[in-house]
Amino acid sequence: MSLPIGSQIQSSSQSAQSQTASGLSTTSHAHGVLQGYDPARLFCEMLRPGQPPHPSLTLLMSRLAALPIESLRRRSADAERDLLERGITFTVYSDATAIDRILPFDLIPRVITPPEWQQIETGVIQRVRALNMFLYDIYHDRKILADGIVPRELVLGNAGYCQAMVGFDVPFNTYVHVCGTDIVRDETGAFRVLEDNARTPSGVAYVVENRHMTLRVMPDLIAGLRVRGVDEYGLRLHNAMAEIAPAGVLNPQVVVLSPGIFNSAYFEHVFLAREMGIPLVEGRDLTVEDGRVWMRTTAGLAPVHTIYRRIGDDFLDPDVFNPDSMLGVRGLIEAWRRGTVAIANAVGTGVADDKAVYAYMPRIIRYYLSEEPILPNVDTRICSEPDALAYTLEHLHELVVKPVAESGGYGLLIGPHATKAELAEFREKLKRDPSNYISQPTLKLSVSPTLCEDGVRPRHVDLRPFAVTGRDTWVLPGGLTRVALREGSLVVNSSQGGGSKDTWVLE
Repeated sequence: MSLPIGSQIQSSSQSAQSQTASGLSTTSHAHGVLQGYDPARLFCEMLRPGQPPHPSLTLLMSRLAALPIESLRRRSADAERDLLERGITFTVYSDATAIDRILPFDLIPRVITPPEWQQIETGVIQRVRALNMFLYDIYHDRKILADGIVPRELVLGNAGYCQAMVGFDVPFNTYVHVCGTDIVRDETGAFRVLEDNARTPSGVAYVVENRHMTLRVMPDLIAGLRVRGVDEYGLRLHNAMAEIAPAGVLNPQVVVLSPGIFNSAYFEHVFLAREMGIPLVEGRDLTVEDGRVWMRTTAGLAPVHTIYRRIGDDFLDPDVFNPDSMLGVRGLIEAWRRGTVAIANAVGTGVADDKAVYAYMPRIIRYYLSEEPILPNVDTRICSEPDALAYTLEHLHELVVKPVAESGGYGLLIGPHATKAELAEFREKLKRDPSNYISQPTLKLSVSPTLCEDGVRPRHVDLRPFAVTGRDTWVLPGGLTRVALREGSLVVNSSQGGGSKDTWVLE
């Protein structure tokens, strides 16, 4: 799933309220790329109002202040050429003229301090634990439904709920092996979770490639700074996939299962297979015989023990799901149920990242862990509830409204930016199908210095950390920082014109 950012750029008339960090005011950057940069009242990830100074961040700002804007533009052009030459692209299906694009890369990094990362890391681990306990419960005893913590119909009637998973045990009770948690920061600097991505979260390849790009194009910016590495992801993912392999297999064969070259995230599928040192396969490369999964090779059939799948549930096995699917493997689910192969992420995890179920995550965490959420949700109203629908209809011009099953920033309404006609049209959609929508307040989200046509300007950012779970959960230090490149834009999704930044977690 992908992230719409709900916030508004404040007017330049508020620039008198400049923020400070490390004793440096926004108006003190009279030279270099930071000249004229002013986030006004928005929380800036670089200037960090009210936060204690960090020497690495102070040094980074001084280096940026000494860097001419022309040099930054030249390096940005070099980075763009490098991305094109190396084929680091994604696919936009809605654009018939140029569907393959590079993900725009902004050279000014987003920085996270150690105390901030401690909160993010522990909060993500807590959330993944609760998600896996929730999934085990709803496919077994359903205690949380019997106790009325989450509405029964919201789960059992959910499009992501998979009847084939009822009563089926998975290794370590782990259903979500790879999770991408979308986190935003409000005007006070507080972190909040906007979405959980528990099915087939994408974007981790850009985390690693962005760091490599920084080292190639901006080595002088990162030189000598203690920034945590990101190259361990492939090893950690492979270890987790090996841990869930069938018992007794000493050297399990792991594969990445891709829909193929026309998938929007195909570059990432290639990247992950390369990083793990394992085959990248499509459904036609696999077969099920005698209840076991085999891979076709030039030397004959070879056994497969773990499948990291990047194919949606509906297309995974035509015997169980869509009978017309040409992407999956016939008999795969039966082999999985026999215990001869493992699949990550598990089938049926979509119910856990449903946007309506998301609203109950604080209660889910308290129910299973007896803990308060370390990372709170954004306030969310479920429009299937009469009071929430009435509030949403009355305040539609102030809210962000999202369809529960969409991703990529499609199908949503950003009230403050909508025309009267758009509001009227969306109001009718809400009335016709309220259960398909949730609403959230329009937040003043954090910004980060970003290279634009008229210089370095504040642009909204989010963060998607990636957690890998086998026996235990490990979180990649940093994550994918996405940035809304267009002025006033509230959507950071790549399909909607967003870009990305390197994310530095300081030691």
